Amino acid sequence: MKRKVWLIILLLAFVGYAGWSFADSVTPYVGISEAKAATSSVQVKGLLAAEAPAPHMEDGSFVFTLQDEETGETLPVRYHGTKPDQFDEAHHIVAIGKAKDGVFEADKLLIKCPSKYEQQKQ
Repeated sequence: MKRKVWLIILLLAFVGYAGWSFADSVTPYVGISEAKAATSSVQVKGLLAAEAPAPHMEDGSFVFTLQDEETGETLPVRYHGTKPDQFDEAHHIVAIGKAKDGVFEADKLLIKCPSKYEQQKQ
């Protein structure tokens, strides 16, 4: 009987820990206005802003501006890394990070490029 109780307690502890770990690793998608106020890690998707300073390296970080394709709202982004290889061909850019002092500090970038199959369809 005692062994069964300990087994159930151990199983519940494992399930609780797994759920807590999963919830902590989920990064929600938000719009640019929500990303500006984000204090925890979020994902924000946008286009490279046309009427902004050109993307460039600054103090070891890659700096560019995202633009919401629906509202036109912009967000300055500082990516802690070098310019991704396919950045210039990007259709959409997803930045993962959080806001700090009016700048979105990105730890990861996902570059969404049109695939060669989409180009063949057109």
